[in-house]
Amino acid sequence: MSDWTAFGRVDADGTVYVKTAEGERVVGSWQAGAPEEGLAHFARRFADLVTEVDLTEARLNSGAADAGHSLSTIRRIRASLAEAHVVGDIDGLATRLDRLAGVAEEKAGEARAARDAARGEALARKTALVEEAEKLAAESTGWKTAGDRLKEILDEWKTIRGVDKKADGELWKRFAAARDGFTRRRGAHFASLDAQRKQAQSVKEELVTEAEKLKDSTDWAATANQLKELMTQWKAAPRASKEAEQRLWERFRAAQDDFFTRRSEVFSARDNEQRANLERKQALLAEAEALDVDGDPKGAQAKLRDIQAQWHEAGRVPREAAAGLERRLRAVDDKVREVMDSAWRRTTKEDNPLLAQMRAQVAEAEERLSRAQAAGDARRIREAEQALASKRQFLQLAEQSS
Repeated sequence: MSDWTAFGRVDADGTVYVKTAEGERVVGSWQAGAPEEGLAHFARRFADLVTEVDLTEARLNSGAADAGHSLSTIRRIRASLAEAHVVGDIDGLATRLDRLAGVAEEKAGEARAARDAARGEALARKTALVEEAEKLAAESTGWKTAGDRLKEILDEWKTIRGVDKKADGELWKRFAAARDGFTRRRGAHFASLDAQRKQAQSVKEELVTEAEKLKDSTDWAATANQLKELMTQWKAAPRASKEAEQRLWERFRAAQDDFFTRRSEVFSARDNEQRANLERKQALLAEAEALDVDGDPKGAQAKLRDIQAQWHEAGRVPREAAAGLERRLRAVDDKVREVMDSAWRRTTKEDNPLLAQMRAQVAEAEERLSRAQAAGDARRIREAEQALASKRQFLQLAEQSS
């Protein structure tokens, strides 16, 4: 610490003076001991002021203190120097305080500008939220999404601070009005929707009644067209309530399934094409069983794939023959796969679990196709054939790249 006592003196009667640029002035009296002790006492007082200034400056520079509060402290200390009962470099401290006052004023101005900007930003954010809420209330028909967004807007609104009370109140009135308007419009929509669903239920009950009247018909072509027309009307009609829609759909679908299942069974029994398909598949099977699997496994595999493609294109055969034919063709496929696997194992250090898994998936798809063919279900056969073709294609690519 500087020797602040150099800026003072004590006269013979104990009066203590401090030296300034304007001359000496009395700061107190010392009668309790030696003059040096008196000067040291008043110098300590000055040191306390310096410490307060040091702390104020440090907090100001670090940003830990409010610049406006720091400016008030600096001005208070600066104003007190003219009559301060201290001994020290009052002129130097005054100069320092004047400089600090300028810094504090600048920082206070920046803080005010930042607060003004924050208030402006807060006002802009709340205004944007209100405008969004008003747009949702006036236009949105995504009721759940819009309702959830209005809740989010309210939550975000609560986090925004700094808007003046009057502006905040006006914006809140707009937001509350928008939210209330949305609630009323949504309520009116669902009330109208309920009315529509009741009307839709009545229409669909009539469609179900018509479908149930037709389910036992043997006029296959005309009835099929009538049922398709009823389905078109069903799709065009609005949806009933969830429970009523499901119940009516199950009845409607059951009536259609009854008719089309019976028609499929009759057609299957009368379809001469199946006999031609049987002959074609028998020829393909003979060709497959004649393949030289051991002598040319890769050629046999390629040829078998071609046979299998033709097999699928040949169509359905009588139910009683389907399983046997599929079993025999699968036996050829198994033999080709076994020979190919054996050849692959001879050139590979370890088994490839991916290929084994893919083959199992092909076998499972073949089983599903066999069951569909045995059932004579055209839709299931079509889906099973597509699934099997896809799995075989992936298996073939995997085998070729191994």
